[in-house]
Amino acid sequence: MANYVLVPGFWLGAWAWDEVAANLRAAGHRVRAVTLTGVAERGAELSPEVGVETHVADILAAMDGWDEVVLVGHSGANVLVTAVADRHPERIGRVVYVDAAPLPSGLAVIDFNDEDTQKAWRAQVGDGYALDVPSFEQEEGRFAGLTEDDWERIRARATPHPWGAVTQPVERPEKIPATPKTMVASTMPVAVIRELIASGNPAFAALGTPEWTFVELPSGHWPMFSRPAELAALL
Repeated sequence: MANYVLVPGFWLGAWAWDEVAANLRAAGHRVRAVTLTGVAERGAELSPEVGVETHVADILAAMDGWDEVVLVGHSGANVLVTAVADRHPERIGRVVYVDAAPLPSGLAVIDFNDEDTQKAWRAQVGDGYALDVPSFEQEEGRFAGLTEDDWERIRARATPHPWGAVTQPVERPEKIPATPKTMVASTMPVAVIRELIASGNPAFAALGTPEWTFVELPSGHWPMFSRPAELAALL
């Protein structure tokens, strides 16, 4: 039996993990899915002060009472699970990045997007403190395998995301703990990822250390919706 803490990416609450969590529990594991401050049913807690450190604290609270966890982060949650694993390696059995990877030290999620996306996000937020839910219809290539029911659920339940979590970076330690790490690759083949690592690409070079493993789950960017049973089995 393992202890799983599941962290959703942008705009999603714990509800995004419902089917994955059910499969893990059916296999005898303990699971806690996290709704981050300011999102989903915690939307009333949204404020200008909410950011990366707020969400790191949310994850630590979800880990409370468990000596060791498998920490799973999807997409934009990569910064959060990386910070927790860097700071508390003794409590982490493995970190799993679902269609994501840790950003280099000092980079925020917004920095990993192209210039046009960055400009669009900043223009949309303006003087506010939340990034609106995007028009997912424009990104259907990234969401392969989603049914109409999935689309309806996402459109009905996705909520704006705290801007601080988008723009705030985390400084990583000079010596990264050798905690076991796995990437579940859904939108990019593992062979391509290995080529990027070998090329010295700064966004991928750190993934070439021995503690890293890679598994493929061909799908769109949200396999917790499109292939939940298979994702649970990989976890």
